Amino acid sequence: MTKNIVFLAALAALAHAQAPAPAPVKIATIHVQNAIMSTQDGQKAAQALQTKFTPRKQVLDKKQSDLQAMQSQLRAGTATMSQAAKDKLNRDIDTGTKALQRDSEDFQSEVQAAEGQIMSDLGQKVMEVIQKFTSQNGIALVVDVSNPQSPVLWADASIDITNEIVKQYDQAHPAAPPPAAPAAAKPAAAPPAAPVTKKQ
Repeated sequence: MTKNIVFLAALAALAHAQAPAPAPVKIATIHVQNAIMSTQDGQKAAQALQTKFTPRKQVLDKKQSDLQAMQSQLRAGTATMSQAAKDKLNRDIDTGTKALQRDSEDFQSEVQAAEGQIMSDLGQKVMEVIQKFTSQNGIALVVDVSNPQSPVLWADASIDITNEIVKQYDQAHPAAPPPAAPAAAKPAAAPPAAPVTKKQ
């Protein structure tokens, strides 16, 4: 009986020793926001966003500059301006400050909504690329490190797949080439020269 137990134990140990070691779990990290905005589609969307909102940003900057000028005028004229003039300037500053704050909040809300729409539209396409890439490369887990609340404290740069995902995305979704510039109009052909008649 004892010999059988020893024999079975030896067999179990031998089988355990010969069993192949489990394959290591492959993990990768990605900065999803950077990946989305680094794609050709993301860059084009960002450019369109800048074109759309830059004029309004310039208007807000002008209002901010005007308010600062009024505040400087009030400080400089404290001793020389009449009370009525100071009261009016204070009212103008107060009204302008409230209007600027309201316009700035509306502006920021619209910018954030537009950026969110880009992330939503392109994010799904990026996710499809990630799923295909991880399946082909045997990656079991991908961690998004673009979120400041991510629990990742440190990760080796060699497991970051952000650039590879951008490359794979652009290959799968090539950006349309910019429209060709219209060809320059060819100059009109010169009229044929009149025949020269000899005088008799």
